[in-house]
Amino acid sequence: MPTFLAPDGTELTYHDSGSGSGSGAPLLCLPGGPMQDSAYLGDLGGLTTHRRLIRLDLRGTGASAVPDDPASYRCDRQVEDVEALRAHLGLDAVDVLGHSAGANLAALYVTRHPARVARLVLVTPGTAAVALDTPPEERLATARLRSGEPWFGPAYAALEEVTAGRGTAGAFGAVAPFLHGTWDGAARERHTESARQRNGGAAAAYGGEGAFDPPATRAVLAEFDRPVLVVAGEGDVNTPPPTAAAYAALFPKAELTVLPGAGHFPWHDDAEGFTETVNGFLVS
Repeated sequence: MPTFLAPDGTELTYHDSGSGSGSGAPLLCLPGGPMQDSAYLGDLGGLTTHRRLIRLDLRGTGASAVPDDPASYRCDRQVEDVEALRAHLGLDAVDVLGHSAGANLAALYVTRHPARVARLVLVTPGTAAVALDTPPEERLATARLRSGEPWFGPAYAALEEVTAGRGTAGAFGAVAPFLHGTWDGAARERHTESARQRNGGAAAAYGGEGAFDPPATRAVLAEFDRPVLVVAGEGDVNTPPPTAAAYAALFPKAELTVLPGAGHFPWHDDAEGFTETVNGFLVS
């Protein structure tokens, strides 16, 4: 697997796959979790048929090395890792995709290096970097779209506890079905695997004190004149469509696509719709 050095000397790994691998314009993909092995992104529902994907294993995850300084896991301190990868690829500007918590890193990268981003794709984005809060009722209303599911009762009760600020570890685990368009065996397996792929210590540091400056970030995003796509899942309680719409409204040139029946990982729930949406945006 190809590697490069971060500014502090940490050896980081990336995965290069898909159409035009080794040449052409890549899509640099930043994983969520936070701090989850980028393997969970896979081929993004078959997007590799159309695009060359560059998946970055963030420091301390996947095949990337553990840094000497644990404080470097903080989101803002990883921005220069992304910039080092862009430079390593020899690109003046690059298309960037951030999923979930990875959208926070993508937003900070835009804030610090706006000229280096050609197009930006935010998939079911985390919103800490821009301080967008989702009202509890918005999450609960989204969850009620699944009221006909056999698992709905206990999962909804757990979500009520979480949104009321009384969430326990058990309650957070019980709301997992709401993150997936279909809570089947494959989704359960992916959910279990995600816990093994995540660097918990690094995740705790990712959003640590000082990581985000929302007013400064919003100010740059308001002037960012490149094309932006925000992708939401209709049933995603983590980033419900109204929250995703509010995120898109922070940019002067953003479009929002809501995929029907999809959750927090829309490339699994509607692979065709996801790939058509993202590839269509990137080639437009």
